[in-house]
Amino acid sequence: MSNEPEPRSRAQRREEAEPSERSQPIPLIVAAITLAVVLAGVAYILLSESFGRADLGDRRTLADLRPAVARAGQGADGQQVFNANCVACHQASGKGLPGVFPPLDGSEWVNGDERILANIVLHGINGEISVIGQTYKGAMPAFGQLGNAELAAVLSHVRSAWSNKSAPVKAELIEKERKANARPTPFSSGDELKALAPKTP
Repeated sequence: MSNEPEPRSRAQRREEAEPSERSQPIPLIVAAITLAVVLAGVAYILLSESFGRADLGDRRTLADLRPAVARAGQGADGQQVFNANCVACHQASGKGLPGVFPPLDGSEWVNGDERILANIVLHGINGEISVIGQTYKGAMPAFGQLGNAELAAVLSHVRSAWSNKSAPVKAELIEKERKANARPTPFSSGDELKALAPKTP
């Protein structure tokens, strides 16, 4: 009987070697590089200045975004009401978004009849409206849930902000229009709003 090992078949030759139970730790150089990167990142975060300039960016707090509430003897803050309810669409610049949300800066509606402007915020508008020669087809929600002082303050703010130089709106006007025109639906167009204007003889 021969002591020579039997020749391996082709299938056996294709098989990988049996795994062995030996320790294969991470190479020291890899561990050292990883540790150095982590320590450098921690040091950078701890020692670096805050990103950006402090005078840039949106620094509003939750208190800034809440609707202003008029206290006895104190009027509402029109800019605060604007920031909480209007800035998302009409933008802080008052320029709106072209083709989507109309501008307030230079708008004939903002600087026009106070009664019409009061009715816009009280009841909203769904449909077509022309602002500074451009037609917008969208929806503006009603803000009748806000108090008379708040609506007067925000309208006074937009009528005097940016390039607008119109007179302020009084809370009494808002109260009068709220009672006189208690419609349940928004206005359907700019033409319907124009019908509110007093007829000239």
